[in-house]
Amino acid sequence: MNNDGGIIMEQRNMDVLMALYKNNYQSQRAIANETGHALGMVNKALRTLVNEKYIDSHMRICPKTAALFDKSKPKNAVILAAGYGMRMVPINYEAPKALLKVNGETLIERQIRHLHDVGIHEIYVVVGFMKEQFEYLIDKYSVHLIVNSSYSTKNNMESLWLVRNHLGNTYIVPCDIWWDHNPFHEYELYSWYMVSDLIDDHSEVRINRRNELVKVQKGKSGNSMIGLCYLTQESAGLVRKKLDEYHNEPSHDHDFWETTLFHDGQMIVQARGVHASDFVEINTYEQLRDLDSESDQLKNDALDTIASVLHCDVSDICNINVLKKGMTNRSFIFSVNGQKYIMRIPGEGTDKLINRKQEADVYQAISRHGLCDDPVYINPENGYKITKFLNGVRECDPDNEEDISICMKKLRSFHDMNLQVDHVFDLFGHIDFYQSLWHGKESVFHDYETTKRHVFALKDCIEKTRKQWCLTHIDAVPDNFLFYQKEDGTEGLQLTDWEYGGMQDPHVDIAMFCIYSFYDKAHCDHLIDLYFNGTCTREIRRKIYCYIAVCGLLWSNWCEYKSQQGVEFGEYNLRQYRYAKEFYRYACEMGALQ
Repeated sequence: MNNDGGIIMEQRNMDVLMALYKNNYQSQRAIANETGHALGMVNKALRTLVNEKYIDSHMRICPKTAALFDKSKPKNAVILAAGYGMRMVPINYEAPKALLKVNGETLIERQIRHLHDVGIHEIYVVVGFMKEQFEYLIDKYSVHLIVNSSYSTKNNMESLWLVRNHLGNTYIVPCDIWWDHNPFHEYELYSWYMVSDLIDDHSEVRINRRNELVKVQKGKSGNSMIGLCYLTQESAGLVRKKLDEYHNEPSHDHDFWETTLFHDGQMIVQARGVHASDFVEINTYEQLRDLDSESDQLKNDALDTIASVLHCDVSDICNINVLKKGMTNRSFIFSVNGQKYIMRIPGEGTDKLINRKQEADVYQAISRHGLCDDPVYINPENGYKITKFLNGVRECDPDNEEDISICMKKLRSFHDMNLQVDHVFDLFGHIDFYQSLWHGKESVFHDYETTKRHVFALKDCIEKTRKQWCLTHIDAVPDNFLFYQKEDGTEGLQLTDWEYGGMQDPHVDIAMFCIYSFYDKAHCDHLIDLYFNGTCTREIRRKIYCYIAVCGLLWSNWCEYKSQQGVEFGEYNLRQYRYAKEFYRYACEMGALQ
């Protein structure tokens, strides 16, 4: 039973009523074909509708029905288009997923056209990633753009919360669906959520016999969740209440908005089932290629580079998936002729942060030393890099004693090689450089100038303490120590991502590992002891404390620049700034300023 629109009526009855309202009465069989309900169920529904005076004995619509349709008529739509669309690599590096073109028509414009065709012109588009590219829709279609500034740190529940006061007789539309036909209607009688007949191991729901959407048991499969939904005023009120309840709970930051539809193990709305052939959810480059092989957006510089380097056709590149969204770069995994590779594409603003010619020189210096696999391809101009994929890869766990012991041994071995390059990574110079990229803006930290003055006061202590410069990784953080499965079944270790590498005191690498791991002072001391096998002098330990303070401010400044590019890293920036202040104090307690 469904208590929607102020009436109590089973969904099949409403479906039959909708068919009569749109087409007038032709035959019960015609209604059965229209609604998908069995002939006997249609006959029963018609009798109920007559008894409840929604239609008369001649199957004509009664005034009661006209009032019902007016009340539940769709009023507006919300299109969710804020996210990265990370699975769309590498196309999403150039355009948001919603602006992909299929058969000459932009995805979101097709959706807007379909909405207009059924009389819906009040449309809210929630944007975030590359939000500026959506601006033209305001003039072309009179849509309302709502900016979700938290798109990089929260899931799409935040997007729906931003438009919560507009919900009511509303279509909620994912931006990445291409429909074979118009999925919207001039009239709706009840709230629904769309799923397909495709079985999906990742789905949270399945359709039961009463056409309800119930949660699947753990380890079971469900109906593929499409994301298109219609909410009447009553259902929207319930969703709005949940949105407000969850908004201030960090545990829900990564939830999909559909979480608000669940109550007691099932959704509060009915199922709207469709065939998987009726639509295409465009999540990947290959799905776009399958749908429209002539799309101009399939022409991509990164893929052309792969084809040229590996001597293959672009069509031979398959199994494309995002690897991870790094703090500096974007990487994706792909296959060609059965071999897996990883391609790195520099992220926003990295042309100002990284000297790609120097990076190429670093890879030349470490070549054949067993520190990492030599790149298949590296471009010193644009930073594109292709490497072979390692099997069974896992990152170092900074809380695992065995892992960090092995990593410190590897790091010490690398430093003992005493490799040389022609460029230096100047710590204090980079602090000033990253600050210069703020273009005159003040730091977000109120006591920044005091903290910076304190950190720079440590320079003399560092300079007068014994050190022997060599090639230093600079970004020797746990994520860049990769354990992998070797051909003989044993576990190997590589140190990856050398783009910041340069001549420096190798003890900087110890400091970097500490601050990225969010170690407290006791854990920092333990790591130092592991690296030096318990033989670190007081003087060297004090110097490493100085480096922890310096590197904390360095990466805090880096984060402030990246945040101006629209990239956020949660608490990382705050924690780095705290290292600058706290380890300045620890270094001073050990006599750094004497």
